[in-house]
Parts: sequence; structure tokens; C-alpha cells
Amino acid sequence: MLPPVDPGFRTHAMWSFANPTIFLALTRRVLPWLALATAGLLAVGLFMSFAAPPDYQQGETVKIMYIHVPAAWLSTFIYGVMTLASLGTLVWRHPLADAAQKAAAPLGAGFTFICLVTGSLWGKPMWGTYWVWDARLTSVLVLFILYLGLIALWRSIDDPGRAARAAAILTLVGAVDLPIIKFSVEWWNTLHQPASVFRIGGPTIARELLWPLLVMAIAFTLLFLTLHLMAIRNEILRRRVARLTMIAAAEGDSFSPRLTQRVAQS
Repeated sequence: MLPPVDPGFRTHAMWSFANPTIFLALTRRVLPWLALATAGLLAVGLFMSFAAPPDYQQGETVKIMYIHVPAAWLSTFIYGVMTLASLGTLVWRHPLADAAQKAAAPLGAGFTFICLVTGSLWGKPMWGTYWVWDARLTSVLVLFILYLGLIALWRSIDDPGRAARAAAILTLVGAVDLPIIKFSVEWWNTLHQPASVFRIGGPTIARELLWPLLVMAIAFTLLFLTLHLMAIRNEILRRRVARLTMIAAAEGDSFSPRLTQRVAQS
């Protein structure tokens, strides 16, 4: 029987990955494989999506869901990631939490925008209009505005510490929108259909349509993880360059070869 793992060791391991240098080394090894897996799954998912049969009611327009549903899933999942990162910033003072939160906001805005656009395109033949002020649609639009507000907040405050705390507070306040999005189709009489994949009674989608959807959902999730790790890495490097530039400027030696050497060693 193996001896129990010391909780202190787990904590030490978690905080070791919070070290920016260790994180950069990890992403250097993981990103190529993650990008390869993402490209492979996207190719397989797109092939399965085009090969899937049309729906007996919606026809070929049902294939919009292979982009719309994964984007909708990620729009809320990314905000959940940002909420955890905000707690890491305010409560646990995690060294990379604010970088993860900042890097995720543009990605969340992008996937939410895709969700809104594809939903409108799907809604036109189904509902006869591109947009209605439906509870689900409106709450997702609010989520998109929250993403844009967080991006603007990060850019409007020069001090990174103050910007991180302000963005974390706004993120936690905006998290109330997540259960509204999830349960809007149950709390109000909406045009949007209820959950048809993850439900207690099992999926209501035909298996021929469900498998391509699951593959695309996994591919989109891997795409987000790849882009998120790349964005965090770039944010760490940007902060290092900014810090070294400030040090060099304070020393009156901003174009010294020593600055180049420090950036390379970072």
C-alpha cells in the first residue's frame, strides 16, 4: 500500500506551477502537442459535421449547431475560468491568476460573439427573425458586454495591481449572469429550446447528430486551452519586457546590451 501524499506537497506542487519561469517551461513543452491535438480534432469534427445527415425538421440548417453549441458552451465556461482566476487574485494571491483572467477575456468575447452570430443565423429560418429579446439571448448579450467591459477596464488602468483587483471584482459581480443563462429557458417562457444534450433523461438528439457535436465541443475546448496558454505566456513575457524596460530607463541605459541579455535570460 502506497503511503498517503502529504497535503503540503500538493500545495507546493500547485504553487511551483504558479512560478512564471516554470509555467513558461511547461507551456513550451505542452503547446505543440496541444495544438496538434486541436487541429486533428477540428479536422475530424468538421468532416463528421459535413457528413452528418440533415434533421428531419430543420434540414441542413441544423449543422449550424456544430459551431453554435460549442461556442455557447465556451462562452460560459471561459467566464467560469475567469471567476476562479478572480478568486485566485483576491483570495489566494495566486501569482498567475490575474494574467489568466486578463488573457481569457478576449477569448471569451470572441466565442460569445460567434455564439450570438451563429444563433442569429440559425434563428432566422427557425423563428423568422434574426433576433428577439428572449431571456436566453438577452442574458448571453449581457455576457458579451461584460467581456467587453472587462477588456476596457484592463486597458483603462495603468497600474497592473489595481487593474487586476478591479477586474476581479467586476468578474465576480458579473458571475450572477451564468445561472441566469443556464436556467433562463426554465425560469421564463422563451423561444430558445431547453437543454438537449446534458440532461437527466439523456440526450434527445439523434446519435448521428450527437457524435459530431461532441467531437466539435471537445475540439473547441482544446482550441481555447491552446489559445489561453499562448495568451498567458505572451502576457508574462510582456510584463517582463515592461519591467526590464523600466529598470533600464531608471538606470539611464534603456538601449544597453544588458537589457537584451536580461530579456533573453527571462
